Amino acid sequence: MSPNLQAELGATLRTVLDEMSATIAQLIAVLDEESEALTSADAKALNRSGEAKQMLMRRLEQLDVERLHLCSTSAEAASQAEPAWRELLKSLATCRDKNQRNGALVGQRLTQVRRALSVLTGTDAQAGTYSPSGAFQGTHRSVPLVQV
Repeated sequence: MSPNLQAELGATLRTVLDEMSATIAQLIAVLDEESEALTSADAKALNRSGEAKQMLMRRLEQLDVERLHLCSTSAEAASQAEPAWRELLKSLATCRDKNQRNGALVGQRLTQVRRALSVLTGTDAQAGTYSPSGAFQGTHRSVPLVQV
């Protein structure tokens, strides 16, 4: 492969990695916004952050396809980009941790809602089975507190 082509592939790979880095930084900010929306129970902000998160994840997937293609085309460019890639992996681990934290917040909120519904409907949300159609069938207490 000619030196000019090698240099061009290396520059293109660096550009892709820079775009990935910028996208990951945006994703970290969106995950923080999502956390705030979950904490404050702001449904509109949660929807906005969810949409932004999906868009950024699609962009990261596209950039990763480009990165893999460039790395497979030029081993030299891939080896030169290795330190930048390791830094991106650390940032992606931060994204993973923040996303797991947000998932835990969603799980806590869901548990709270199920408990509240259990109290209101007289259904024990923890006990019950699923019907053949997949619908949840809880067990009823002898006296419901509220009739809906």
